Order: sequence, then structure tokens, then C-alpha cells
Amino acid sequence: MKKYFIAVVFAMVAMTTQASDKGTWTGFITDDHCGVKSANEGHADCAKKCVAGGKAAVLVVGDKMYKISDPQKVADFIGQKVIVKGELNGDAIDVQKVKKA
Repeated sequence: MKKYFIAVVFAMVAMTTQASDKGTWTGFITDDHCGVKSANEGHADCAKKCVAGGKAAVLVVGDKMYKISDPQKVADFIGQKVIVKGELNGDAIDVQKVKKA
């Protein structure tokens, strides 16, 4: 019984650790409609129009696209390469700080 309890506690700690990761990501803030293919400075005007039209702002890092939990925090950076500090929860980043790269 004691071994079972220890295994359950270990599993719970492991799941909690994986639930969120603090980190720093460098990439482009763009829209979720064009996504990875629009992660460049030449797409800035289109990304701004798409986000203004209701598409979600996302952070693209390489070939990975992350949702932004609070889009207002990146609103001034649409179409720009940025450095984002925050916490990853699933496929969304809770942005704590963002600045132009």
C-alpha cells in the first residue's frame, strides 16, 4: 500500500510540473489564420488587418504556433519579431512581458 501511495504522489507531482512551464520565446506575433507561413516582417500589415477583423493573435516560433491567453498584452506588437516571457499552459502562453526583438 505504501508503494502505491508513493507512486500516486510521484505521478501527481509529475503532472503538475508538466501542466505549465515558465520560459522565454522569440518569434513573430501574427494571426492564427495565416499562422506559420506569415511569421515574417513582410506580413505585418496583413496580420494587423486579420487580427482587427477578429482572427486570434498568436506567437509563431519556428514551425510552432502558440495561442496568447490575453491578446491585449501583444496588441502593439502584431507583425513584429518579439521576445515573450511567460508561462506555457498547454498550447497557450500566459504573457508576463513582451518586447521587440
